[in-house]
Amino acid sequence: MIRNAKIVASGMFAPEKVIPNSYFNELLGEDVDTWLRENLTIKERRWCNENQSTADLCVEAAKIILGNAKIRADELDLLIIATDTPEYISPSTASVVQYRIGAIKSGTFDVNTACAGFVTALDIASKYIISDKKYNNVLVIGAYAMSKYLNLEDKKTVTLFADGAAGVLLKATTNENIGYVTSSLYTEGQYCDWMGIYAGGTHKPVTLKVIEEKDHLLKFVKKFPKDTNPITWTRMIKEACEEINIKPGDINHYFITQINIKSIWETLDNLGVDRKKGHTIMENYAYTGSACIPMAFDDANKKGLIKKGDLVLFIGSGGGLAFALSIFKI
Repeated sequence: MIRNAKIVASGMFAPEKVIPNSYFNELLGEDVDTWLRENLTIKERRWCNENQSTADLCVEAAKIILGNAKIRADELDLLIIATDTPEYISPSTASVVQYRIGAIKSGTFDVNTACAGFVTALDIASKYIISDKKYNNVLVIGAYAMSKYLNLEDKKTVTLFADGAAGVLLKATTNENIGYVTSSLYTEGQYCDWMGIYAGGTHKPVTLKVIEEKDHLLKFVKKFPKDTNPITWTRMIKEACEEINIKPGDINHYFITQINIKSIWETLDNLGVDRKKGHTIMENYAYTGSACIPMAFDDANKKGLIKKGDLVLFIGSGGGLAFALSIFKI
């Protein structure tokens, strides 16, 4: 009997603390609001409060997703958390969340491909379901609490990054006309030291000197070529469409890494696809890394934009540089 993985529910949670662009005008002593609105459409974002962490965001998102899926936490077979802002270095964030939501029968692990993490985790989760009948309900969450790692004096990062968690519940199905269609992963590792958090691991443990020099915080070390994302996204999407014998225009919805709206538009233009198919949420949530793609999907889902039978494409990119693509039929 053929098995496949279908998306049966989504959900998201963002912290209550709203940070408007005007906060950065005052913090940095210049008008950044105009640039953020005109170039990125960003008006505000959410940041964790002092007592909130990545696991807190995941727990709240998990409760919403399970409620929308109408299943109990103890019915989960696997929980995957995609994040590069983990609760701890060790153990996994997923183990913390599993305990707190009562998913007593589920296995757990974290995935870190930076901001490509959620789509990578979707790929992994789908293949667990397809290949092993023990996995029938898999919860996949992308989470980001990057506000904890921001240098408030760094204009290049502090205005862009924000916090949130979102995900989907994947369920096994024997219906050949629904669910996972294809996926692909790709990395350009030569960019691994261009952007990231480079202290706190074994390469550079945190010391007083590291803290004084702020090496434990997020930083752009080198400026990426501005066309890297559109070129790679376009190529990967075209290859995926060719593989399953469809055209890019046949896809109903594109959920793309939400860091630069111009890159999203350029990609859709390259494909000859209506820009309206690229749903975005940066206006109110800024850039939420591993959480941004499932947040955009859930936002479109809640607004009734996603219909039964729609083809949806997820494509993410993040530090490393890591890229991940997956296509599902809803």
